[in-house]
Amino acid sequence: MIEENPRLKYKVDLSSYLADGEANYFRLKKIFPQMHDAKEKKILIFNTGKHILLLKVLEITRYTTLIMLSEETGEYMPCKILNSWLTLPQLTMRLYHDARMAEVISCDGARYIRPRYEKLNKNMYQPDEKSQWNRFLSECLEYCLEYGYDNSWIIKR
Repeated sequence: MIEENPRLKYKVDLSSYLADGEANYFRLKKIFPQMHDAKEKKILIFNTGKHILLLKVLEITRYTTLIMLSEETGEYMPCKILNSWLTLPQLTMRLYHDARMAEVISCDGARYIRPRYEKLNKNMYQPDEKSQWNRFLSECLEYCLEYGYDNSWIIKR
């Protein structure tokens, strides 16, 4: 049996986690400011072919909003056929309006992820799996801000 050194055990970096959550909240508000009025928003990305990302509002409560980020599929999407082995995972995120934070709560159906895992676990999650999901969301939103287009206007920084 492999024994872990307690000094090398992963520790959650709470300040970094909260900073990612705050930054993701403001990125989402910038990309999708009308999330309380509209049910969905499509973002066109032409930088690496034609991709359409879909932000869909699943639930709105007084203090939170549940949003899903996915790649739109359809016959008009030639990149989906060419790159079917590499698709964007479906991310579900919860926005906390009172705390001004956003966090990924589900990735491709996997839910209830703990902030920290042991190195060897049955689901093969990384020790910092939840933080990695939120950093991935950060990268997706930054990419949308940089290269994304709406039907009516360009998403600007």
